Amino acid sequence: MNDPRTHLAAAGARLAALGLSPGSSGNLSVRIDDRVLITPTGADLAAIDPRRLSVLDLAGTHLDGPSPSKEFPLHSAFYRRDTTTRAVVHLHARHATAVSCLPPWSPRSAIPPLTPYFVMRVGQTPLVPYAPPGDAAQADALEQLPFPLRAVLLQNHGPVLAGSTMARAVDAAVELEEVSALLLALGQRSPRLLTSDEAGVLARKYDSPWGER
Repeated sequence: MNDPRTHLAAAGARLAALGLSPGSSGNLSVRIDDRVLITPTGADLAAIDPRRLSVLDLAGTHLDGPSPSKEFPLHSAFYRRDTTTRAVVHLHARHATAVSCLPPWSPRSAIPPLTPYFVMRVGQTPLVPYAPPGDAAQADALEQLPFPLRAVLLQNHGPVLAGSTMARAVDAAVELEEVSALLLALGQRSPRLLTSDEAGVLARKYDSPWGER
């Protein structure tokens, strides 16, 4: 079970079972040394064939396998900006995508510190301005963001999350969807947020990226 291809396929099945990957939306990748394995274009995450993954280099050049997802520039950007990243998850999850259509809470995070687990498992999640799916310039903008992060919301599109393992990237994706659902459920109310000190304590303890408003 240490085969990264098998882990990727299992992660896709889990995300699909949770309803976070409707239809053939979403894409997953893992980094192995200087190569990236990514789901092919049009792949159904519920039924990924681990033997049929696209192989890219870190620049995004297609080396082997079927045609990669058109979102591969986003994955490449995360791998290039942080050498500890070993997996990337991009979804069209309903609640996170809904939040991506709203004004961001701050320049560094579309979502406020609503729960401790959002700060611990996801961290600050900036809203990246809209671009057509697969736009290389949007990926370049993500790569150049001048503060630490392991998740973004693509405006009017959905979340992209990175992790040091596929399991951590998937857990972050699940947590982001949950906090997004809570935020939407609160509507126009003014909820209590974690204070700066409270969020800072969690961020330091769990080595999570979080900054000031």
